[in-house]
Amino acid sequence: MVSIARKNLFHDKTRFLVALAGISFAVVLITVQLGVYLAFRSNVSVLIDHTAADIWITAHGLENFDFGRPFSEKKVYEVEEVPGVAWADKYMLSFGYWKTPSGSQETVQMVGFDPETMVGSPWDIVKGNPQDVKYFNSVFYDEAETNRLGNLPIGGETEINNHRVRVVGIVRGARSFIQSPYIFTSYKNALALSFITKGNTVYVLVKVAPGYSVKDVQRRIKETVKDVDVYTAPEFSKKTQDYWMINTGTGVALLAVALMGVVIGTVIVANTIYTSTTEHLKEFGTLKAIGASNWDLYAIIIEQALINSVIGFAVGMAVTYMVTQAMKKGHLPILLPLPVLVGIFFLTVMMCLWSSVLSISKVTRIDPAMVFKS
Repeated sequence: MVSIARKNLFHDKTRFLVALAGISFAVVLITVQLGVYLAFRSNVSVLIDHTAADIWITAHGLENFDFGRPFSEKKVYEVEEVPGVAWADKYMLSFGYWKTPSGSQETVQMVGFDPETMVGSPWDIVKGNPQDVKYFNSVFYDEAETNRLGNLPIGGETEINNHRVRVVGIVRGARSFIQSPYIFTSYKNALALSFITKGNTVYVLVKVAPGYSVKDVQRRIKETVKDVDVYTAPEFSKKTQDYWMINTGTGVALLAVALMGVVIGTVIVANTIYTSTTEHLKEFGTLKAIGASNWDLYAIIIEQALINSVIGFAVGMAVTYMVTQAMKKGHLPILLPLPVLVGIFFLTVMMCLWSSVLSISKVTRIDPAMVFKS
């Protein structure tokens, strides 16, 4: 039966190649869109996920990380008095205007951390020493933003909010989701460069002491410190991800395109297998006449679907690899962990098997007597 399935499938090479192209296109569309979705979801909370804090304290009612609002830095001292708090640190995030060498302006997000503790500092340094941000208006930026910010080298100078700044380092992997590049500097510099009033902070980062539960310390801070919101790091990360992926519709749009890929692949494969089955009805009738059961005929059609899925997935993955490499060169985000690729393989198989339903229904109704009719 397997040889019959192969012969039916490869008999019309043009039709087979069309089906293969359809499956491969669907696989590429699904994989790239899911990869972009996962990368975006991860990227919107990248600073939260790479900061060694167990708890984040924010202004009351804050929706997401990128739009932080200032509140009194005196809250830090209140937090430090809560049992179970190992340390509490101020953390700055503020918008500013970066002047490029051409004279244009780019909106940036200034990230201010404590260079003594290094809590909230960039984690993948390409060039420079992050300790250097303690010096007057010294900054780091992400290598993916090099062209956008004017190709400033180490030692290059420009302005943020009309204050002179000097580039002392370049980082990797800290690209902002909202397209306003992150600029890393010391907390003191960030406060001086921003429009935020002195005596305020945007976040308070908390580390829980050994032997204490994060949830218990979170509850105690909520009871002690008023007019702020208190999140564990995973909670704040998820809140930010959900805001951008669900509330803004970005994630829904990406997943909708991936779903469209499933529909396209299913329709193309269903049409190919159904047409092939229709053209070979007499052959299927002959098999029935000589004693083949319906399950024998189903096996032929299912085998065709499986061959389509395996070859289509392989070709699709090859094309996806080339696409992702091109996207990486352009610093466009894409994330494809192994479990996702395995899931897409099984989705491709199920897509092709589902496509064979119409053909299976067709051969079920074959009358073996048709073989003897002229």
